[in-house]
Amino acid sequence: MQKDDTQSQLEWQLKPDLQKQGQTSKINGINHKGDTETFAVITERPLTLFLNDMELITNMSIGDYPEYLAVGYLFNQHIISDKAQIAAIDHDDDLGVVVVRTHEKLDFQKTQSRKIRTSGCAQGTIFDNIIDEIKGRVIENDGKIYQSWLLDLQKKINLQPSLYLQAGAVHGCVLCKENQPLIYMEDVGRHNAIDKIAGYMLMHDIEPHDKIFYTTGRLTSEMVIKTIMMNIPILVSRSGFTDWGVSLARDAGLTLIGRMRGERFMLLSGEQRMVWDAKTAKD
Repeated sequence: MQKDDTQSQLEWQLKPDLQKQGQTSKINGINHKGDTETFAVITERPLTLFLNDMELITNMSIGDYPEYLAVGYLFNQHIISDKAQIAAIDHDDDLGVVVVRTHEKLDFQKTQSRKIRTSGCAQGTIFDNIIDEIKGRVIENDGKIYQSWLLDLQKKINLQPSLYLQAGAVHGCVLCKENQPLIYMEDVGRHNAIDKIAGYMLMHDIEPHDKIFYTTGRLTSEMVIKTIMMNIPILVSRSGFTDWGVSLARDAGLTLIGRMRGERFMLLSGEQRMVWDAKTAKD
């Protein structure tokens, strides 16, 4: 099988902006030598999301791209499905509020019945209707993931300047195509980072079918559910798995790759998409 000759045409669309004010604070402390040193630490603050006049959730976030975070959250909760439903997005940074206004009032009361607190850091939540929504959903996509792309992606992502390298305490999520990272979002919770990418994709009409989703966080049920909701066929992480995450991925036909370190990784679902083209140390 031949690879598509498009890799040279791909480039970053969005990556961490380390010059953006307010993402980190400077705090004095003592280093391992016992010397006083100034450290960069992540700034987290509450962001409350309203859908029209209804308060939905308050997330702790680094505060960048609140509009994408709000839209992505609503999309991944299956509250909205199309950007045409959105009339306006208002953000007040001082109040820590983002309001998504829709052209028509949405019948959302029944999905307010119960929230499920997930294993995501910073206390992620999903609404229980999403569990029913993904039952029986199958990602019908015969796209491929080349082993050599995985090796390229982790190098490019790990070497990209980021808040994680600067201050730690954040998770990163990256939307990729073939061996090229396209959109890189960070936040204190990986659920926020993935929602920001979902919002960006919806607002910019980015197709999911030929994409790869990379996360630094664990491959939990929450991460698998959100990837399935976004209809992205491949989910990759340098971290490990939970059993429910693997079960959901297998039911949906999602390719699930974790524990990725150098040439090593574990493929627990969707192996039909893998093309073993890389020469490794064992060869």
